[in-house]
Amino acid sequence: MDTGLKGKTVLITGASRNMGRLAALAFAREGANLALCTSAKMKELQQVAAEARALGVKVAAERCDVADAAAVFGFVKKVSDELGSVHVALNNAVYRGTEGAFLNESDEAWERNFEVNLGGPRNICRAVLPLMVRQRWGRIINFSGITPFLGGSVTKGMAKLGIIGFTRGVAREFAEHEITANCIGPGTIDVERDAFQKSKPLRASQPIRRMGKPQEVVSLMVYLASEDAGFITGQCYLVNGGMYFQ
Repeated sequence: MDTGLKGKTVLITGASRNMGRLAALAFAREGANLALCTSAKMKELQQVAAEARALGVKVAAERCDVADAAAVFGFVKKVSDELGSVHVALNNAVYRGTEGAFLNESDEAWERNFEVNLGGPRNICRAVLPLMVRQRWGRIINFSGITPFLGGSVTKGMAKLGIIGFTRGVAREFAEHEITANCIGPGTIDVERDAFQKSKPLRASQPIRRMGKPQEVVSLMVYLASEDAGFITGQCYLVNGGMYFQ
């Protein structure tokens, strides 16, 4: 499939590892230039950037906290100056500090959850959408996870359900500019986890009896960013082995 992504610029937040890293390399193989950022893991991000450059594409890799609007606008301006524009934005950065018990949650964790999980995509979209409107082409891809569909963590579930509403609002408002916005809700995916995270057991109701492979999510990202997906917008795709049917 010719994705039509060669020469376009794909911005990926949280690109230092796991699906962010794999997405960067997948888009590089499609010939897309990359704008990569992370809030902390710069060593890992530079490794991803080097791997992508080895595939023959241009890469801008920077530290950027997506919750900081000024930092986001500065990052996007630098990317636009260096790479010409932004055509695809993958809002992959996430804050996971609210996955515990609701009554034990700190006010700081509550606020950071919304600053990153909702405020991050808002900041990125406010920075890149003017570029997309100007060029009359764009792809926004957000992530909801499975939490809001299964009744998981209170605070995370609220934010992740909110991102679906955010995605659909962007999809409707910017459709006239040939810009699409879609959401992906991964289930239990076999990725590297931080020390405080536990690998969740498969639910007995999940028909496909294994964890998802990161590449199975990344392949959907590439498709939704492609020319062939231009008539798909405002949707939320659950990649969860049948754990939940929408």
